[in-house]
Amino acid sequence: METNPASNRRGAIALTAAAIGLLAVTTGSRSVFGLFISPLNSATGLGIATISLAVALSQLAWGAAQPVCGLLAERYGPARIIFAGGLLAAAAGALLPFAHSAVLLAAVLAAGGVAATVGSPSLLVGTVSQRVAPERRGLVAGIVGAGGPLGQLVLAPATQAVIAAAGWVSAAFALAGLSLAALPLALAFRGPAAASADAHAAPRAGASLGEALASPQYWLVNATFFVCGVHVLFLVTHLPGVIELCGLPSSVSGFALSALALFNIGGSIGAGLVIQRYSMKRTLAALFAARGLGVALFFAAPKTELVVLAFSVWMGLTYMAVLPPVAGLIGKLFGAARLPTLLGITFVVHQAGAFLGSWLGGVVLETTGSYDRMWILDLALAALATAVSLTVREQPRTLFKTKSPVYAPRSA
Repeated sequence: METNPASNRRGAIALTAAAIGLLAVTTGSRSVFGLFISPLNSATGLGIATISLAVALSQLAWGAAQPVCGLLAERYGPARIIFAGGLLAAAAGALLPFAHSAVLLAAVLAAGGVAATVGSPSLLVGTVSQRVAPERRGLVAGIVGAGGPLGQLVLAPATQAVIAAAGWVSAAFALAGLSLAALPLALAFRGPAAASADAHAAPRAGASLGEALASPQYWLVNATFFVCGVHVLFLVTHLPGVIELCGLPSSVSGFALSALALFNIGGSIGAGLVIQRYSMKRTLAALFAARGLGVALFFAAPKTELVVLAFSVWMGLTYMAVLPPVAGLIGKLFGAARLPTLLGITFVVHQAGAFLGSWLGGVVLETTGSYDRMWILDLALAALATAVSLTVREQPRTLFKTKSPVYAPRSA
């Protein structure tokens, strides 16, 4: 049975658009949670450190569920998993205003973290990447990954406006309704996954899961993504708190998160384009070096509205831009066959870093009265990730010595 190239292209475009939409809703909703911390603390009296711990636990739940969702999607198809996750996300959002104890808040946020897994970059990028040529996977990761900052760009000012006009409870209900509205996007993922685009194009169609997990190269890439998790969740969770400490108007938080998201879109797509022509590991190293420079300059500069917005722009350019080279390296080294599951495990590592970034930010603030020690930690980790990125090898053929027929077609 012959395939229709035009139909395949239309299907790939529809799938990519649906993935962008899902990522915009799930990541965008999670990225604006920092706007709820202060009003949630006022309403419950739980304390910033307790709320930060609950947020951190939700990040761990989000990460831990990703490889499980990847395996379930391989077995039952991604559409069913995405639909179920959307329902759970809506339920968690609707229950947030009633979470007045630390245990209940942690449970609600953990459920939201698990729900967000089905709209995560690992599942969405992995699924879409299986249907494109190997040389396009980094670009696809950048395009799909831009959905997250796109959602943040729209939802940050919108959520801030709803909180100001109708209160944080109404804003929480609105985000829950948005999760329900996104459910039809799961339909684009129905049907069996297409055969991997590199299955007939290269003798190394893909490493087994065990071989990938045994590779030091896989864990070097994961180590850089751990650092990314620390950076991103500290920034997203505590940037509104940083702005409040600086004595700036609360409206600056919405604008800062929007600027972060706007330039995130360009950074994500730009990184996807860059790695089509240049080294993935050097691109990754350059991004972490740029993050470190941004943190150092912001730490030393006076905290004015202009400085905060400039910092948000700079960090936005490096935020999701890390995903294309990370996904591209894993796809290049280990193939597309297990990419959703491998990226899921990579995001577990990312979320372990996210846990630390979110939780330690609250602890450092309550114990020292400022975020200075977190900025210093951010700077040190950026330097470490830059060095680790440069040690990654980009030649998949030298990674394994195996007699598996996965890597070489059987003779006729």
